[in-house]
Amino acid sequence: MAPRKKAAKSQLLGISPEQIAGTTMKAVQMYSPYGYRAKIGLIVPSTNTVNEPEFYYMAPRGVSIHTARIKLLGKATTESYLAMGAETERAASELGTAEVDVIAWGCTSGSVIIPRQKLEASIVKAAGVPAVTTFGSVLAALKAFGVKKLSLGTPYVDFVNEEEVRLLEDSGFKVSAWYGLRLGETQEERRGIGRVPPESLFRLAQYIDRPDAEVIFLSCTNLATIEMIDELEAALGKPVITSNQATFWHAMRTAGINDRLEGFGRLLREF
Repeated sequence: MAPRKKAAKSQLLGISPEQIAGTTMKAVQMYSPYGYRAKIGLIVPSTNTVNEPEFYYMAPRGVSIHTARIKLLGKATTESYLAMGAETERAASELGTAEVDVIAWGCTSGSVIIPRQKLEASIVKAAGVPAVTTFGSVLAALKAFGVKKLSLGTPYVDFVNEEEVRLLEDSGFKVSAWYGLRLGETQEERRGIGRVPPESLFRLAQYIDRPDAEVIFLSCTNLATIEMIDELEAALGKPVITSNQATFWHAMRTAGINDRLEGFGRLLREF
């Protein structure tokens, strides 16, 4: 009689039940009152006040959000972004103790200035779970739509805008038009990004739209966009991708949550 093959162990996301429960909590090793389907870890710049509320707003039942902050000080410069990025490993290590299944690094401009592969590697090393960044999530969203041309709207100063355009084009996409609000010359200006009225994005999107642009991308996780996406898509007749929408979508799919969600644009409804 041939020896019986051992059953393959199931591949679970995040930290294993054995690591959590040890030998003392076997009956409840799978239990979580809120994130029973998935726990999404989120790393945000310390000045960001929009990313978390928009993630909470989009989260379906059984998906919970757990946040760590990395300090962002001074005006928008390469140095300020690099200093913030240096705190990534510490923040990811903290989130790892919350038993999250995936960690999202929630800053578009930061993941433009700092190579996203470096950020993701730091998170995986520190927390031992999959990682996504905002810029990487936007690229994944553009690929999901199968588009090649887009228009870009941002609140950033021009050195960030120019680097974002360069990276998009290096990734195989044509930027038909772009415009930045140039907020970030001071710390106060940068905090003001979280106060940009969502309704003003309607005119921004119309201003940057071009006939050959297949998608409108509104960049920045501190820019409140979620409640405007459906209205913008209806008005413009094309998909609208925003930083928080794309990051949340990518984090959910990475965590194995495939719900199609209404109210936040075609990306979450169709892919």
